[in-house]
Amino acid sequence: MIDGVAIHLLKQIPDERGKVMHMLRADAPHFERFGEIYFSVVYPGAVKAWHLHKRMTLNYAVVSGLIKLVLYDGREGSTTRGQLMELFVGEANYCLVRVPAGVWNGFKGIGGERAIVANCATHPHDPDEIVRMDPASPEIPYSWELRNG
Repeated sequence: MIDGVAIHLLKQIPDERGKVMHMLRADAPHFERFGEIYFSVVYPGAVKAWHLHKRMTLNYAVVSGLIKLVLYDGREGSTTRGQLMELFVGEANYCLVRVPAGVWNGFKGIGGERAIVANCATHPHDPDEIVRMDPASPEIPYSWELRNG
């Protein structure tokens, strides 16, 4: 587990009409602050990586489909510096993943349908606050290729 990353199981309340999928409440102990909410659509096999935020904490939940979420701790002075975390997040593993500022992250669409990723971020989007890196960069020891077995 990367220092500062937290995973919170979320409720899904189904009935014969559909379901309600909880994500984050202002009175939850892990709620920090509200900056903005946005949704990212990722197509099967597509990779959206790497990026990190200098100030923003991310709160990801996948409301449709499945993603492989990968985190890398490159923070100076972190007790988990150099560690990778790989999570499969979606309807069957419905959870909120808190990604602290300074942790590299990216995700890949898994399966045969698009995934919709919700992010309740602690700050509004600011292009000067985000750092991006190519998904194939050797600076992060990770391959997005399909692994069998």
